[in-house]
Amino acid sequence: MSVLLTESAARHVSRYLQKRGKGIGLRLGVRTTGCSGLAYKLEYVDESAPEDQVFESLGVKVFVDPKSMPYLAGVELDYTREGLNEGFKFNNPNEKASCGCGESFTV
Repeated sequence: MSVLLTESAARHVSRYLQKRGKGIGLRLGVRTTGCSGLAYKLEYVDESAPEDQVFESLGVKVFVDPKSMPYLAGVELDYTREGLNEGFKFNNPNEKASCGCGESFTV
């Protein structure tokens, strides 16, 4: 299984990395939190870790740590604008439910 970015997400990450002036990609992971148990975490990567699994999607490298991979296998990361709001949206086939506030999920 892999991790994919939509064209919109890949453009956004590429633009941000250029604007930032450094970085080799995006780290996608999960952390324990919230009312449903897990939350996504995103951060820009300047240096990869030896244990990272690396995926390339539309020219952007996505780094995933081994503990997060079972929860993220097959995820598609999109970047959307809805009215005045914009941000990343996770299309995760492993997700069984999410909390009402949208901050956490369960598998």
